[in-house]
Amino acid sequence: MIRTFHALIHVQPGFTAPAEVETFHVHFPREMIKAPERLVRMDQAILDNIEAIPGVSSADFSSAVPMDAGADSGPVQVEDHMLQGQLPPARRLFWVSPSFFRTMGIPTVAGRDLTWDDVLNKRPLAIVSENLAREYWHNPSDALGKQIGNPKAWRQIVGVVGNVYDDGTSREAPATVYWPITDADVFLGQPAFAIRSARAGSQAFMSEIRQAVWSVDPDLPLSAVHTLDYYYRKSTARVSFMLVMLSLAGGMALLLGAIGLYGVIGYSVSQRTHEIGIRLALGGQGEDILRLILGQGAMLALIGVAIGVAAALGLSRFLSSLLYGVKPTDPLTFIGVIIVLVLVTLLACYMPARRAMRVDPIVALRYE
Repeated sequence: MIRTFHALIHVQPGFTAPAEVETFHVHFPREMIKAPERLVRMDQAILDNIEAIPGVSSADFSSAVPMDAGADSGPVQVEDHMLQGQLPPARRLFWVSPSFFRTMGIPTVAGRDLTWDDVLNKRPLAIVSENLAREYWHNPSDALGKQIGNPKAWRQIVGVVGNVYDDGTSREAPATVYWPITDADVFLGQPAFAIRSARAGSQAFMSEIRQAVWSVDPDLPLSAVHTLDYYYRKSTARVSFMLVMLSLAGGMALLLGAIGLYGVIGYSVSQRTHEIGIRLALGGQGEDILRLILGQGAMLALIGVAIGVAAALGLSRFLSSLLYGVKPTDPLTFIGVIIVLVLVTLLACYMPARRAMRVDPIVALRYE
């Protein structure tokens, strides 16, 4: 669990510095959605106003924010890779404006980004994630110029970008296709804006953003105002909470086991006080008594570890859905657990053993 938690918090989600990306949604009136050209102009006007705010390095609008559970999925075909009689695989779908990847901090692996000239002229273009490109062409650069979409409306791939863990870092990054935002008029009416700035997250900065939006239309409502880091942390919250709870339960079980073993060994030592006195009276040394008691504890530890490891090998597969970056039967983890259990056992046995070393032979011989 500790190794899984460590892997989760260190995995790269596919974007950089999420705490510096402010996101929010704007909702246009229903009647405006029927006029997509007007919506594009208004979205662009909002974007221009936002980019004029001091401290803003880039901004964009899109159909959804990564990791906010708002992205669509749908079947996508690839030319020359179509299988007769089979449905094409579902892909994660985003509709984006230019600068989306720069704002989110998603690296470009090959090719180029979309431009406003591409978007406004509705050129049939697309950008794909690296894992999708490798699935079909192995080398991301080989995806450039290929056709994707469907036979009635092929689109040319002009760029390949890094993978984004849209479902959270505990799951595999979905193969993703990015279309120009003007390809889906419905998203123009409820776009998700993202702004990269070191001022992200502050009330003063958000107040300036609201003014930038309301200067275009004072009646536009804003919702889901969060930094990208909020969605990133939210995506790992459930798994992290369960891992912490299971780790605490495991720690408590280890502590209770150590206390129980301490009690068992302590009781055993008290029952063997007469025997220990005889050993000491016959010339036995304290170190011999220490080895005797620790050996008894070590034997109990080995029996317990053998049973525990056998049970863990059989039951660990039920935890596989909570593990990330670690196999249920990871040998390094099992070795580490065995070492910890043996050390805890010896520590629990040490105090009774030390007490046995200091037994006065005369008192021990009179015991009972």
